[in-house]
Amino acid sequence: MDARTHASKIKVACSNCNLRELCMPVDLSAADMTRIEEVVSSRRKVTRGDSLFQNGETFKALYAIRSGFFKTSFASPDGREQVTGFQMSGEIMGLDGIVNERHTCDAIALEDAEVCVMNFEHIETLSREVSGLQRHVHKIMSREISRDHGVMLLLGSMRAEERLATFLLNLAQRLHARGFSPSELVLRMTREEIGSYLGMKIETVSRTFSKLVEDGIVEVKQRHVRILNTDALKQLVSVNS
Repeated sequence: MDARTHASKIKVACSNCNLRELCMPVDLSAADMTRIEEVVSSRRKVTRGDSLFQNGETFKALYAIRSGFFKTSFASPDGREQVTGFQMSGEIMGLDGIVNERHTCDAIALEDAEVCVMNFEHIETLSREVSGLQRHVHKIMSREISRDHGVMLLLGSMRAEERLATFLLNLAQRLHARGFSPSELVLRMTREEIGSYLGMKIETVSRTFSKLVEDGIVEVKQRHVRILNTDALKQLVSVNS
C-alpha cells in the first residue's frame, strides 16, 4: 500500500470523527498524514468509573476523546473532591502534565469512553517538523487557557443562577458543535459534581435548578434537561456583565 492509499484510509477512518481538526490539519502531504497517524493510532477504552490517569502519575501522553464523557478532579486539603472540568468527545485531556511531567488531577470516565493515546514525545517531534500540527497544538493549549480563565471569572463574580446558566449554555454550545441538539441535554455528571465545579453546595444546585424550572426557562427530568428559553438563560448571565 503506497502512502497516498494509506492516507486515503486515514481520511475514511476520520471522516466522522470530532478529532479530525487535530489529526488532519489542512494542507498536509500524504507523507505527513502517515506520520501523524503514528501518533493517533493507539486507542484505549475506559469503563465508566475508571480513571484514564491519576494525580501524580507520570505524564507520557495526551488523550483525544473519541467518545464518552470525563471529569477531572483532585482532592482538596480537607479530603473533598474538587471537580475542575468536564470533557467530551473531540476534546484533549492530559495537558496538566506537561509542566512537571506528572499529572496534577484525576481523569474519571462518567460513561464508557474511548480515547486516542498520543505519545507526547512524538507530538513534540512532529510539531517541530509539521507546521500544521504545531498550529493545532498551540490552538488546543490556548483553548484550555481560555477555558480556565472563564472558570475563574465564573467562580469569582457570579451569583448561583448566573453560574448554572453559564454552565448549561456552555454545555449546550459544545454539544451543538458536535451535531447534537442545542436545547436537549443529558447531564452525565451528578448534581454534587456540578456543585463542586461551580463552587456551589448541592442544595444550592438543586434549588437553582428548581428556580429555573419555576421560571419556565428549563424543563428537568432527572438528568435530562431541556432548555425552553435560551434568551432568558443568556439574560441571566448578562445581568451583571
